[in-house]
Amino acid sequence: MNVALSPDEIARACADAMWKEDDASKGLGMKLVEVKPGQATLTMTVQPHMVNGQRIAHGGFIFLLADSTFAFACNSRNERAVAAQCDIAFIRPGKLGDVLVATAREVSRNGRSGIYDVRVTAGDVVIAEFRGHSRTIAGTWLPVADNGATQR
Repeated sequence: MNVALSPDEIARACADAMWKEDDASKGLGMKLVEVKPGQATLTMTVQPHMVNGQRIAHGGFIFLLADSTFAFACNSRNERAVAAQCDIAFIRPGKLGDVLVATAREVSRNGRSGIYDVRVTAGDVVIAEFRGHSRTIAGTWLPVADNGATQR
């Protein structure tokens, strides 16, 4: 029996399908905290191999956390999407042992294009602001019934 899923169930099922194959995010110790349509939250603890010569979190790791969070947000509606362009502003340094929290939210979505903002924090301190532009590509994460309903 095929049952249509709610938007929140679709977002979670898409995230589960992505997470299963996401060796990069899992390999860096990221945790998928929450996903909803157009939104996602991931965390990552700054580990010794993630600090640079100044003993602060290397910006590449902060970017990677933001980019992964962006990916889960823009793939939350059962349309496969990839990054078309991204930028980041580093505001404060992350430190060894910090638990970084990245929260993505959809700013706009029109046709095949989307814009998402991701804020990376450590506690109450904003570490970075990231903006990603997505582009949908062919394919879905979950099967779609003949009537267009997403199913598990």
